[in-house]
Amino acid sequence: MKNDVVLIIDFGSQVTQLIARRLRELNVYCEIHPFQKINDILTNKFSPKAIILSGGPASVIDDNSPKPPKIIFEMGIPILGICYGQQIMMKMLGGKVISGSGTSEFGKSFIKKVDAKIEFLEGWFEDNNVEQVWMSHGDHVSEIPNNFKVFAKSENAPFSIIGNLDKNFYAVQFHPEVIHTPNGKTLLKNFLKIAKVSLDWNMKAYREEAILKIRKTVGNNKVICALSGGVDSSVTAILINEAIGDQLTCIYVDNGLMRDKESEEVIALYTNHYKLNLIALNEQELFLSNLKGISDPEQKRKIIGKLFIDVFQKHALKLGNVKYLAQGTLYPDVIESVSFSGGPSVTIKSHHNVGGLPEKMDMKLIEPLRELFKDEVRILGKELGIPDEFIGRHPFPGPGLAIRCPGEITIEKLEILRKADAIYIEQIKKHDLYDKIWQAFAVILPVKTVGVMGDARTYDYVCALRAVTSIDGMTADYYPFTHEFLGETATKIINNVSGINRITYDITSKPPGTIEWE
Repeated sequence: MKNDVVLIIDFGSQVTQLIARRLRELNVYCEIHPFQKINDILTNKFSPKAIILSGGPASVIDDNSPKPPKIIFEMGIPILGICYGQQIMMKMLGGKVISGSGTSEFGKSFIKKVDAKIEFLEGWFEDNNVEQVWMSHGDHVSEIPNNFKVFAKSENAPFSIIGNLDKNFYAVQFHPEVIHTPNGKTLLKNFLKIAKVSLDWNMKAYREEAILKIRKTVGNNKVICALSGGVDSSVTAILINEAIGDQLTCIYVDNGLMRDKESEEVIALYTNHYKLNLIALNEQELFLSNLKGISDPEQKRKIIGKLFIDVFQKHALKLGNVKYLAQGTLYPDVIESVSFSGGPSVTIKSHHNVGGLPEKMDMKLIEPLRELFKDEVRILGKELGIPDEFIGRHPFPGPGLAIRCPGEITIEKLEILRKADAIYIEQIKKHDLYDKIWQAFAVILPVKTVGVMGDARTYDYVCALRAVTSIDGMTADYYPFTHEFLGETATKIINNVSGINRITYDITSKPPGTIEWE
């Protein structure tokens, strides 16, 4: 069971989740909650050992800027403010924040030591008096409250690191959670040390707690689990099966948007290896007919999500007394889809399995992985005894090939895409690159180009290849294939897949792009 919890108060930064990532890497359990929910959280027997205030897109100068409840500064626990978190802390405690010429910094910056002889800055400014950090602010603190001291400054942020040592309040203008602040993790670890937070949380503890929570929530009721064959839904199903056994029924839906031979392999895996209660459904006609003529990516996702719910609801009624629907929703899905319960974050894209259930569906959601990142899910899978070769599978999106087929979806395009994707993955495995890549897939573009094959003119589709490296899917870089690999793979796809005459390779990182094309 977890004892020490760090509360991260979210003000809408797109990198708030990276604070949680860094704390998890330090074996600390933490939870992110939107600023407007904190009063409810703290009155619900939630006693954090420390609090971190995230960054955010708002300006504290605005009268309606988001702020935490004043009570957090009276709890007697350490608090760390990051970027916007620093500024709102200063404003609420009596300091001042200004905006205008000379107040902004974006990207790589360097801060200079003013005084580093404190526990919070152990391991900083050791080689020289300068540290590289990542800034992203338009305003800056111009005056600090009484009892605060300055420990570092930059050209446009004279109070880059400040603190009240008596109360263990610390605040930084930069983002220590991003990799562009190379020594940032050390700063977070120092803060945890000051807060006397135990660095002992792990997946074994999460597994035990999740099982107890599932049993307590479900009671004697039945659960159905949406099973896709991917790592997330598989870990969800096996975790819930360990908790409640035969009360769980898994439903696998072949929606016509799966990869080559995917359905056969998935059904065999779950029925032969795990002996789960499994209902396998072929609903290809239902999904593809409803997607006919649809090209907008958000509309595709919403249609697919609704159809999944309709199918699950129909079979839940047949099973009787089904009170819960289990999904393999992950933290990045939640972050990209919604603004934390109406919080200030900007929606990136919706995920078909995020956002709750429609009222007509008389079931409640169980999402035991909702606060985990992908790499943590894989660790949990190993804890549950799932084979490495299955845990190591590349992620596959819930909407399937629908979002790898920009534009209108047709059976012809899906068949072409399946063949190209299978060859691409086969090539990656042949060159022993699969485990070095986070995710790889082919995309069929909604355009055709002129080509020549055997002295004849062709007018066929363009296929884009995508491969990225990542830790948690929140940020990603393209994988640097050799030109030899790309040339060999392109030739193999064009020679073996009728309907494609041109191959491109996507070298966009995330951000600014997303991993999937839609």
